[in-house]
Amino acid sequence: MFDIIKQIYLNSIFYDKKISSKSISDIKYKSSPYLLSSIVRIKTKKFNIENFVYDNFWTSKKLNQKQLQKLNNFYWLFSLDLKSSNESVQMVIKNWIEKNYKYNSKSWNFEITSKRIISWLSNTTLTYDDGGDQYQKDFNLIIHKQTSHLINQIDKEKKLSDKIRGTAAIILVGLSYKNEKLFTIKGLEYLKKIIRYNFDNNGFPKSRNIKSSIFFLKYLILIREWFKESQSEIPDFIDESIFNLGQSYAFFWKNLKFDPLFNGNNISNNQEFDIYLKRLGYSFKNNDHEFSNYVSLKDKKINFIMDVGSPPNKKFSEEYQAGALSFEFVSCGKKIFTNAGYYDDKNVKFKEVSKSSAVHNVLIVDDNSSCKFIKNSLSKFEIKEGLKTDIKNISFGKNEWKVVASHDGYLKRYNLIYEREIRFFPKISKLKGIERLNSKNIIPKIKFDIRFHLNPLAKVMKTQDQKSILIEMDGEGWKFTCYNQNIDIDNGLYFGNKNTYIENQNIFVSGITNEKNINIEWELNKI
Repeated sequence: MFDIIKQIYLNSIFYDKKISSKSISDIKYKSSPYLLSSIVRIKTKKFNIENFVYDNFWTSKKLNQKQLQKLNNFYWLFSLDLKSSNESVQMVIKNWIEKNYKYNSKSWNFEITSKRIISWLSNTTLTYDDGGDQYQKDFNLIIHKQTSHLINQIDKEKKLSDKIRGTAAIILVGLSYKNEKLFTIKGLEYLKKIIRYNFDNNGFPKSRNIKSSIFFLKYLILIREWFKESQSEIPDFIDESIFNLGQSYAFFWKNLKFDPLFNGNNISNNQEFDIYLKRLGYSFKNNDHEFSNYVSLKDKKINFIMDVGSPPNKKFSEEYQAGALSFEFVSCGKKIFTNAGYYDDKNVKFKEVSKSSAVHNVLIVDDNSSCKFIKNSLSKFEIKEGLKTDIKNISFGKNEWKVVASHDGYLKRYNLIYEREIRFFPKISKLKGIERLNSKNIIPKIKFDIRFHLNPLAKVMKTQDQKSILIEMDGEGWKFTCYNQNIDIDNGLYFGNKNTYIENQNIFVSGITNEKNINIEWELNKI
């Protein structure tokens, strides 16, 4: 009912008057389109707008909803070649204004509107220059109107990424137009509010989401570059936030050169962002072994990264995965043990599966994950029951690396504390683990298993004595052994590439509890 009333109001003449302005100043700052190259996927093969019939851009019945959204956000402007005429582009915009001058839910969607404003103001050579007095007046008025709409709706917007885009669009309008400083002030207020609410004391997202931290960093750098290019004073809090997020970027990407698949992360294309940062003069360093409850230990050949943190508050848990104490192990740039990644498309079952402990290199008890999730009112999965971790030891020496941590995710249901100790011996290339199930009482017979998910390209084979599994990965050989429990090879799903899946295999260690404290020991040796 609320959504129906909202749409009636947004489509009303009262709302139209509220967001409309009779006059607006001229553009004083024209943003360079190349600043958007970290945000917009710009195709290497450019196209000429003259090859399209632009009179019926908005009336073609052959376009589906997704195609219409892409047309309406105008990010395609970044893919036009130099031969495209501004006259043709402005004809498309003029037609858009005539058909969409008043709010409508399809073309004035919050995300689409934010992108459209940014695109129009970042491509003024095509969208604005030499447009004639009336066209430029209409252009300025519709920019102002759309920006007022964003300001009216931003507090109601649920998706954090869209809030950031909207904030960026509002700030850009304030910087672009004479005497429109109110938009800049409003945008900065929203940006401060977003950072204060969504970042922890270390400047890392409270969601513990690596992908989100990089998304934030890209937009904050973009906003900073707009201030710099427009010769406006850069707010101190933006520099501070960029520094903090730069520490995160260095820790999770620059130092590793691969994407650790924890808490909503997928395989990215950050190499292009590295080039962008270098071109603009940004350089981030972080030599710590622990950052925001992630541990990263490495030398020239081996990378070991582990999540030793507690889950976020349920408000920030939409993309959290139940992988506390899970780890990834990389040799010579090739992942041997990899978490399975995150699925965020329409298939609810896949999304639910990708949030479970079963897709991580970690212990599972009685086929239950360490955290429980529940669907909220927006049909998003958030944490119902979380856990607490305890970091007991992190050491990094020439002869031995060591991480010891525990969590209480199985305490309430099974009276168990799970402790994981993982050591690596660089000189002999041995990874050794001890999984401890500790309880004050005798543990009833409960099934447990530990999955070690393998790179989808890995080849595996069980030895004749049934106690070891051989792994071959791009010319490297490894031997996994567990003497006191059953081991086998099982099939699984790998969600490392965004919103797709392929089959992979995992080493499956299983057993039944039968005493107070149980130690499960395993080794991975290079052969």
